[in-house]
Amino acid sequence: MSHLWLEWTKKIQAIAQSGLAFSKDMYDIERYEELREISVEIMAAHADLEIEKVRGLFTNEDGYQTPKVDVRGVVFKDGRMLMVKEKADDRWALPGGFCDIGLSPSENIVKEIKEESGYDVYPVRLLALFDNNKHPHPPEAYHYYKIFILCELIGGEATVSEETSMIDFFTEEQLPELSTNRNTESQIQTLFEFLRNPSKETMFD
Repeated sequence: MSHLWLEWTKKIQAIAQSGLAFSKDMYDIERYEELREISVEIMAAHADLEIEKVRGLFTNEDGYQTPKVDVRGVVFKDGRMLMVKEKADDRWALPGGFCDIGLSPSENIVKEIKEESGYDVYPVRLLALFDNNKHPHPPEAYHYYKIFILCELIGGEATVSEETSMIDFFTEEQLPELSTNRNTESQIQTLFEFLRNPSKETMFD
């Protein structure tokens, strides 16, 4: 119940944005703009954020509102999983990030892994497509889908980037402190199941 206000705010913002994308009537446009401003005020009040920062998040979006797509690479070596330490929160995550326009999910993850870890990989299989709202992530202003792609390590060497400060491989029993905005412990445990059972079916939701 504690985060219902966040879900309501995101729904109000999505309705307003979609209305602004398709409405032609000037009065309807005014109403949708007012509705979006209400969502900004609610978010700023409850999240203890500056109203201009929230307004920037919400008003920079155009067109019909859809979930954002985040892709994460799952790379195993000797029974351990590749992770990078994020400079943003000093915690660990699977390499990855938002999908870039013009690249497929597999092309995105190859690029992200190279940029964040220095390793070259080959995408092998889609393991899971998860809805952020159905997993124990911290509250977010946006709705995300997370794509987890199994990749084979084919070259390169550990190299930090502007976004990462360390690169390492971890066993399931010795996971580091996780960046839970990016991946949760339960998700990591689920992904290790694919290492033990390569024929495990792709998961979703």
